[in-house]
Amino acid sequence: MCTAVALQAKHRLFGRNLDLEGSFGESVVIAPRNLKISFRREGEMAHHYAMIGMAIVQGGMPLYFDAVNEHGLGMAGLNFPKNAVYHADMVGVYNVTPFEMIPFVLGKCKTVAEAKELLKGVNVVNIPFSDRLPLTPLHWMISDGKESFVAEPVADGLMLYDDAAGVMTNNPVFPMQMNRLCDYMSLTPDEPKAVFGKGTAENYSRGMGSIGLPGDFASAGRFVRACFVREFLVTGKELADDINGFFHILGSVAVPRGCMRLREGVYEETVYSSCCDLEEGVYYYTTYQNAAIHAVKLHGTDLEGTMPASYPLQTSFEVKFDN
Repeated sequence: MCTAVALQAKHRLFGRNLDLEGSFGESVVIAPRNLKISFRREGEMAHHYAMIGMAIVQGGMPLYFDAVNEHGLGMAGLNFPKNAVYHADMVGVYNVTPFEMIPFVLGKCKTVAEAKELLKGVNVVNIPFSDRLPLTPLHWMISDGKESFVAEPVADGLMLYDDAAGVMTNNPVFPMQMNRLCDYMSLTPDEPKAVFGKGTAENYSRGMGSIGLPGDFASAGRFVRACFVREFLVTGKELADDINGFFHILGSVAVPRGCMRLREGVYEETVYSSCCDLEEGVYYYTTYQNAAIHAVKLHGTDLEGTMPASYPLQTSFEVKFDN
C-alpha cells in the first residue's frame, strides 16, 4: 500500500511513500527527451518531455512508480486492489497499459489541465508487461503543484476526480475517501474548549484537539492522517524548510517493518519516500535503511540523450557522529 501527497507552499512539491514487502531493485531513472518509448498499442514515442522518477528498467524502458517531467507535472501509481478494472482494446481512444501510463502522460503533458484532457480519451488495457511482470492493480495521482486529480480505472472506465485534499492512498475508491473526511471535521491542531462538562473537564495534555485522528496503517486511516498533517503543516521561507516538512508528512504515515504482517516472516514496510521539486526537477528520496535525504537532478544529465540514466538508491544504514 502507499501514500501520495502534493503540497503547494512557497515551493511546489509532489511525492509518495512506496509501501511493499520488498524491493524490486528500483533506482532513480532519468528518461531523456530522445529515449524511444514503445507502447503496446500506441506505437513509438521517439521524442517527448524528459522525466525523472523511481523506476525499474526492463528492456530499456523505465517502468515508473512515480515521476515528474521537465515542465513540473508529477504522477504516481499506487496499488488499487479489487477495484482496478482493465479492459480490452477499444476503438477511437488511446489504448494504454497500466505500466505505460506514467510515460504516456508525462511524455505529452505540461499541466494538470492537459493531462486531464488527454486521459479523457484513454482506455487502460489488460496487457501485462510480461509473464514475469503480471498486471498490477493501479490508480494514479497527477499534480502540477497548483492542482491535483486522481485517475481510477474501474468497470465504467477511467474515472477522473479533482483532488482538493492533495492526498491519495489506496482503497476504497476516491470519492469514498473524500467523503470520509466529513467524519473528522471537528479535529483541530488547537487546544479544545469544553462543550460539555464545563468546570469539570480540563485538558490534561497538549494535542487533545486531534483525539480521534486515525493512527492505523490501513489506507483509509492513512488518507485521513496525511490530509490532517498536510493541512496544518507550517511551511517555511526556504526550500529546505518545505522539503523537510514534506518528508514529515510522509513520515506520519510511514510503515515500520513488523507493524503490517502479510504472512509469517513477511512484512510490508515503507521501502522509500520521495519528494519531487516540481519547479527545479530535483528528485529527493529516503529509503527504509537510510533516512538521510539524497537527491538526483533532472538537469544534471544530458536531456537530449537516447538512453536512460540510472542512479542506484542509497540503502546502507548511516550514522553521523558529532564527537
